[in-house]
Amino acid sequence: MRKLALLLIVLLGIAHFASVSRCEEDDVPKTEEEDSDDEEDEDEEDDTEVKEDNGVLVLNDNNFDTFMEDKDTVLVEFYAPWCGHCKQFAPEYEKIAKTLKENDPPIPVAKVDATVATDLASRFEVSGYPTIKILKKGEPVEYDGARTETAIVERVKEVAHPDWKPPPEATLVLTKDNFDDTVNNADIILVEFYAPWCGHCKRLAPEYEKAAQELSKRTPPIPLAKVDATVENDLASRFGVTGYPTLKIFRKGKAFEYNGPREKYGIVDYMSEQSGPPSKQVQAAKQVQELIKDGDDAVIVGVFSGEEDAAFELYNEACNVLREDFTFRHTFSSEVAKLLKASPGQIVIAHPEKFRSKYEPSQHTLTVQDSTSVSEVQDFFKKHIVPLVGHRKPSNDAKRYTKRPLVVVYYGVDFSFDYRKATQFWRSKVLEVAKDFPEYMFAIADEEDYAEELKSLGLSESGEEVNVGILADGGKKYAMEPEEMDSDVLRDFVMAFKKGKLKPIIKSQPVPKSNKGPVKVVVGKTFDEIVMDPKKDVLIEFYAPWCGHCKKLEPDYLALGKKYKGEKNLVIAKMDATANDVPNESYKVEGFPTIYFAPSNNKQKPVKLEGGDRTVEGLSKFIEQHSTKLLKDEL
Repeated sequence: MRKLALLLIVLLGIAHFASVSRCEEDDVPKTEEEDSDDEEDEDEEDDTEVKEDNGVLVLNDNNFDTFMEDKDTVLVEFYAPWCGHCKQFAPEYEKIAKTLKENDPPIPVAKVDATVATDLASRFEVSGYPTIKILKKGEPVEYDGARTETAIVERVKEVAHPDWKPPPEATLVLTKDNFDDTVNNADIILVEFYAPWCGHCKRLAPEYEKAAQELSKRTPPIPLAKVDATVENDLASRFGVTGYPTLKIFRKGKAFEYNGPREKYGIVDYMSEQSGPPSKQVQAAKQVQELIKDGDDAVIVGVFSGEEDAAFELYNEACNVLREDFTFRHTFSSEVAKLLKASPGQIVIAHPEKFRSKYEPSQHTLTVQDSTSVSEVQDFFKKHIVPLVGHRKPSNDAKRYTKRPLVVVYYGVDFSFDYRKATQFWRSKVLEVAKDFPEYMFAIADEEDYAEELKSLGLSESGEEVNVGILADGGKKYAMEPEEMDSDVLRDFVMAFKKGKLKPIIKSQPVPKSNKGPVKVVVGKTFDEIVMDPKKDVLIEFYAPWCGHCKKLEPDYLALGKKYKGEKNLVIAKMDATANDVPNESYKVEGFPTIYFAPSNNKQKPVKLEGGDRTVEGLSKFIEQHSTKLLKDEL
């Protein structure tokens, strides 16, 4: 009996061991290779299979093209999971999917997570969420209507109709064969010079076409046109096109810069305004009196006998070129003429009362004669638009205070009633000096408006109520040592600048002790020495240490430096533009990376790399295209 019990215990133990062993075998972890194979199988299955989410098909980079192959019309939404507008639109989109599924024939409705399917988002130039596109035989048809079921379904059914054809392009295509005839006969036309490979051009294209369609309906219509500058090289060269896209306004064949927005409604509004007369008529003296009493800018008024006056025609032509920078007015009123002490055929520039002084006339007058040219009228505007000491502000800086040298006096500038007296007290001190230096421009500026500029001058912590700086040619700047401000102190500072006794303020990293690498390191203090060297061509990259595009460029840029290391008259250089001043205004840095080629024979007109290919091959081509120093047999 005891033996039988022992035997049972042994058998039970064996059975338990066998069971545990089987469990352990089942739990044996798979190898990494097996796991990877399974994951790949799952991924492949997930990526290529078109799934459905509440009636909406889910597309991605891997299944999109296959799905589209045999489809006539498909509605696609590009969305981001975190986008509030997308979440709000989702229920409406699901209703659209249900409605179009019941159509005869059914029309597929799909969505693409643009944050994951980045190739598709790039291909269809998705820049905001949600972006809705109707694809007709794989080609996108823009939709910019209401995000409602009714509007979208109606538009999709319209596009899906067998007889539907895309509307003809409203944008005119210009070549050397039709360019002159077209622009010479147009009262006003906007022309885009583009390159097919340019990303900025591709982003502009749909907005430009939509604006062209809108402006074509206007009475009279305003035409928009485009020129492929990579094909029409002579046209691009003739109009100084160096980057893409370049937009120019033509009036009866004369070219003017386009400085407006680059989206549909902005283009439409800007061109509508540009198509009107450059000068506004004033009929009452009171209008001019108010502008002189309370205005911030000089008042320009042309006085004429009538619209048929030849001087009025000349005035309008001169105004057209400068309408971006000045506000022009004209009058046929004897009352206004009397106020301005002017006769028909004269143009008056009157400064606001707050900027008048005993050192300058309160207004300037030009008499238009038969021999007066358009350029003379324009020079008159430019010469007298700014008072002896004006108020420099962010709103007028780029239009009024670009001349150098510019002497700027910083303090709490405020022309409101309570603070006007204090503001004018310091301005009067500046006027006493400005009258003696007509070759320089003088201005007062509010210290809060120009806090960053004061910081770059090293004056933000000066402790003085009033600070002074001089912005000179080539981006150089000079700071007056903190001292209690009065006319004599200011005069001494300006005189020291005139005699060349001042040292410019340049933010700079330390000069590298060794700079023998294939890519030269440029800092603020060595910019002139390296980049502006008239004996050498220089390719200079301005970068930011945190910039992802700059980091991506780094290995190619280093390889480029190694490729040309043997070229004694060619320098490949880089500069951290966040830690150093760029002491030359010809090298403007507005994004990272910014690359310029500075030819040995024209340092003040560097060539900026616009878009293009930033690979070793692409940069080499850019260098060889503009180099003045490479041997011809190496090109």
